[in-house]
Amino acid sequence: MRKYIISLTLCLLTLGLATAQTKTDKEHNFKVAKNIETFSSIYKYLDMMYVDTLNADEVVGNSINYMLRSLDPYTVYYPAENVKDLNLMITGKYAGIGAIIRYDLALKRVTIEEPYENMPAAEVGLKKGDVLLSIDNIDIRNKDTKFVSEHLRGDAGTSFILKIIRPTNNKIIKLKITRKMIQMPAVPYYGLQENGIGYLSLKQFTTECSKEVRRAFIDMKNKGMKKFVLDLRNNGGGSLQEAINIVNMFVPKGITLVKNLGKLKSANREYKTTVEPIDTVMPIVVLVNEETASSSEITSGCLQDLDRAVILGTRTYGKGLVQTTIDLPYNGNLKLTTAKYYIPSGRCIQAINYKHNKGGYTEHVPDSLTREFHTQKGRIVRDGGGIKPDIEIKPDSLPNIAFYLASTGQDSTETMHNWEMKYIKNHPYISDAKTFNITDADYNDFKESVIKSGFKYDRESKKYLEQLEKLTKFEGYYEDAKPEFEALKKKLKHNIAKDLDFNSNILRQILSADLVRVYYYQRGGIENSLQWDKQWKKAKDILNNIKEYNNILKIAN
Repeated sequence: MRKYIISLTLCLLTLGLATAQTKTDKEHNFKVAKNIETFSSIYKYLDMMYVDTLNADEVVGNSINYMLRSLDPYTVYYPAENVKDLNLMITGKYAGIGAIIRYDLALKRVTIEEPYENMPAAEVGLKKGDVLLSIDNIDIRNKDTKFVSEHLRGDAGTSFILKIIRPTNNKIIKLKITRKMIQMPAVPYYGLQENGIGYLSLKQFTTECSKEVRRAFIDMKNKGMKKFVLDLRNNGGGSLQEAINIVNMFVPKGITLVKNLGKLKSANREYKTTVEPIDTVMPIVVLVNEETASSSEITSGCLQDLDRAVILGTRTYGKGLVQTTIDLPYNGNLKLTTAKYYIPSGRCIQAINYKHNKGGYTEHVPDSLTREFHTQKGRIVRDGGGIKPDIEIKPDSLPNIAFYLASTGQDSTETMHNWEMKYIKNHPYISDAKTFNITDADYNDFKESVIKSGFKYDRESKKYLEQLEKLTKFEGYYEDAKPEFEALKKKLKHNIAKDLDFNSNILRQILSADLVRVYYYQRGGIENSLQWDKQWKKAKDILNNIKEYNNILKIAN
């Protein structure tokens, strides 16, 4: 009798849950139908009766975008005219000339900022600062970068005549350029450094980037590499499978690295290592920062959870969401978040607050509000808000004067750019990328150019002083402190020469790296910047102290 009562109770509970579920589904479906019908009716009456004629694409497009913005930053609608942008983001490929262009505010013209190595722009001899005049017979002198970019791109294999002015000699030059498929190298630079330490910069997880990483790793190992630094800073992610492939290089076959869990069972998936690794013992440090996201976080997070590498830098971005691309009517696409990633320890790397913030940034939460997980060797790690490095090292902050000098925005004076163009004109060649640094005489010349240009910028100290002044006036203390305020204003008066001296180290670094990129392209700029890189230097220190490295990962010495 007791078994019968228990069975009957279970049946009633199951029936009750099913009925409740059915009722919930019906309520949900009714709300969906009601709101779609309401939206349709509102738009119908607007279209019929609104005083002005509506632009359907704009009004409905804004409605769609606002709806998606209330969800997460990665669920995005791409109308047909923007699908190329989605394809570029996924594949990293487009057909064009392979160069960064910019709008020069002083010249009011679009110019070449940086040609990519071994791409059509570099092959025909385009250089930094070249002013673009026309594409075939289309005058582009008064056009913006969007217009020019659209006309520089086209079908691979097609050619056009580009007319430019070269500022170093003021000559007008005509160049025939043939477009080709452009894909930036995922590994712009790698090289064997001192003490057998190999360095590799991985900028994006594009299709088959793991093959580039594998080739570079084997090349350095064959040359004597004993320790390895993988630089994932400013890597926004990309292909999940490529991240799995890269981790698989360093951990055994058959390990579950990532689980995708979503609303639909079809979104659930496990990713395991499927091939034998190439090295499971070499000491590894992975460099990360706040722009390390998505597949980069999966790579660093898996290596951390499996105690295979020391993670060094600053906390990563916190993107642990899976997107699926869905084809829509009229050739549009919807990039839709369908699941979350979970890495070996069981944690999700997604920032807890992943909805849009007013400031457009990701909010990290205190450890007290996150859950505790454990690596393979028992080290404590936490979920929410990305990957927290094993060793936190912040880079040097960029002072305001450097930001304004390097800026190309609407308030830019082009002062730094103009000096760099003068330097390029007077120096056909420079020393090797690794050690290049502008001389004291060069910096003094730059300093003189800045002062003569009348360059001005907003100092943070001035802003804070003005805020404090307003606050003391509001609270009634200003008159008592007025003499001190006036004295402080005099002390904080603009002194560009003093500011240039005080910030000379960081400004010399920026100028040197900029110039090296002109002569040695992106790979040279990366190699040059390592000589000042605090995080890279700390990575070397750890790898050169195997006892410290092992202690961090709880490896027996």
